[in-house]
Amino acid sequence: MRNAFAKQVEILAEKDPRVVLLMGDIGNRMFNQFQERFPNRFFNAGIAEANMITMAAGMATEGLRPYCYTIAPFVTSRAYEQIKLDLGYHHLPVVLIGTGSGLSYASLGATHHSLEDVGIMRTIPGMQILSPGDSLELESLLDLSLSFTNPSYIRIGKKGEPTIHSEKPDLELGRNCLIQDGSDLCIFSMGNMLPVSIQAANHLASKGHSVRVESVPSLVPFDHASTHSAIKQFKILATVEEHGKVGGLGDMVASIYAETENPSSRIIRFDAGEEFIHLTCNQDEARNHLGLNPENISSTLDKILSNS
Repeated sequence: MRNAFAKQVEILAEKDPRVVLLMGDIGNRMFNQFQERFPNRFFNAGIAEANMITMAAGMATEGLRPYCYTIAPFVTSRAYEQIKLDLGYHHLPVVLIGTGSGLSYASLGATHHSLEDVGIMRTIPGMQILSPGDSLELESLLDLSLSFTNPSYIRIGKKGEPTIHSEKPDLELGRNCLIQDGSDLCIFSMGNMLPVSIQAANHLASKGHSVRVESVPSLVPFDHASTHSAIKQFKILATVEEHGKVGGLGDMVASIYAETENPSSRIIRFDAGEEFIHLTCNQDEARNHLGLNPENISSTLDKILSNS
């Protein structure tokens, strides 16, 4: 996804002279072309993420459209105070891009894990939170970003994630994206867990279950209407996310469930739980440890469906 961002932000800069790109010195060459084409609109803020946010706030007050890019925990938790007071309080249209969200950088340890970012960003009034399921969803969200009037956080993967859509979807804030329809079970999938959710749905289909899969690229604002409808329609509603149990997609769906009169669904949540991961491992190994793999998701849901 990060390569898709580099390509798309260059397109935005070509289209709109207000676009500026700030980077937290993460040591790759993906923005070399942007820097060559727009040298006066590229700023390497170094490993001083809080300063980067305040720089972006100042630029936004002068009418520019800043995009701040670095690794997810560094652009959220490390700079939280500046995001809250410099961006949130003033409702400035700065777009924060957190790459390597979830466990994309699993091998680098807890400093690079990002399993609480959605939860902490939800506490800032007016903050939009977006989590595309593939690079084409990211491109669609970035197409919308020049019209944003509030600060936004877009959490993306790292590199090599599968592209799910055959063409760029026409996304809207506050609306889920239907991947496939079904009648027995609905899976709400957040961000780069979308390929895993689809694989789990395929496993379930081989056992005779009809599975609806919805990508949830817009977390704030959230698609309340689709969620209410799914809670009423399906026996089982599953949430799949590479995020901790607190503050993420599962919590959002559960809060709507609590407000729904006579719900017919049971909610099953697949997430990173409430633990630090003390393993030296890659992303797939970390997901296996947490049960965030197609085999565990499908077998768990198959047992529940078969006994319902």
